[in-house]
Amino acid sequence: MTDAPVVSLLVCTRNRADALGRLLRSITRADTHRDAPTIEVVIVDNGSTDATPARLRQWQAQQPFPVRLIDEPRPGLARARNAGLAAVRGSIVAMTDDDCDLHPDYFVALARCFTETPRPAIVGGRILPGDPADLPITVKLEDHPMIAPPDQFPGGFVMGANLAMTADVPRRVGPFDERFGAGARFGAAEDTDFLLRAQAAGITLHYDPRFVVDHHHGRRHLAEERALLAGYSIGDGALYAKFLFRDRRIVSFLLRDLRLLWLDVTRPVRAHPSIRAFYLFVLRHKLIGMAAYLRRGHMPAGR
Repeated sequence: MTDAPVVSLLVCTRNRADALGRLLRSITRADTHRDAPTIEVVIVDNGSTDATPARLRQWQAQQPFPVRLIDEPRPGLARARNAGLAAVRGSIVAMTDDDCDLHPDYFVALARCFTETPRPAIVGGRILPGDPADLPITVKLEDHPMIAPPDQFPGGFVMGANLAMTADVPRRVGPFDERFGAGARFGAAEDTDFLLRAQAAGITLHYDPRFVVDHHHGRRHLAEERALLAGYSIGDGALYAKFLFRDRRIVSFLLRDLRLLWLDVTRPVRAHPSIRAFYLFVLRHKLIGMAAYLRRGHMPAGR
């Protein structure tokens, strides 16, 4: 295939040989849609020690579209994403996780969305639960388009499991911060860090429910939910510390967190039964993240 790809789909994976088939089959299926744009797939193997590399090579050989396999042995999702971004060639860069699968019209809907969105653009898509037995977390269910207010903390507005951008965005924003995300010191918030910097660069964040993935995250126990939400909040708190002296919005985010504490009394969150006072739980772990970031000697003004 000689045409330059319209869409580059970036996937980072590690030790998922037994589960990758679902995602890979969904990519092949979505490419067969009659209106699908020209695509390429870039997959970063982030130091797998199982049969993942062989599984990927086998699938690569069977595809009619270009598949580029990148080896990044140093662990860390942000590091793997940076390796993948250095290799993509499409005018639109889409990212999904290795425990997701694409809906059949994914590439069609994605391309259509970007024809209607001014550039530079970041657009997050819909994330549905892949298994009804999984807890209803790490999903994005809204069925209507939205634009993030520039003074709103972007965490959760769109998510890295279904995130796309025009190719000029990484050049404007810079790489993912490798101190954040799975496999790093702060095991979350690498996507939120990227979004905060994008907003500061004047790039609008959009949500569009037309391009959809199903997320098979496999978390079914309340202890797993509690640990996940604690990790997200610690990552967000580390971001507060990172940007404290160079982004005036951080103080307003903290003040909003304090105001939300009253809701634990007047309108307590019932969606997370493992957490009794949700807003206090979030703020406490954000403060833990702030302290951890500063304790390690990071300069808040650093990228």
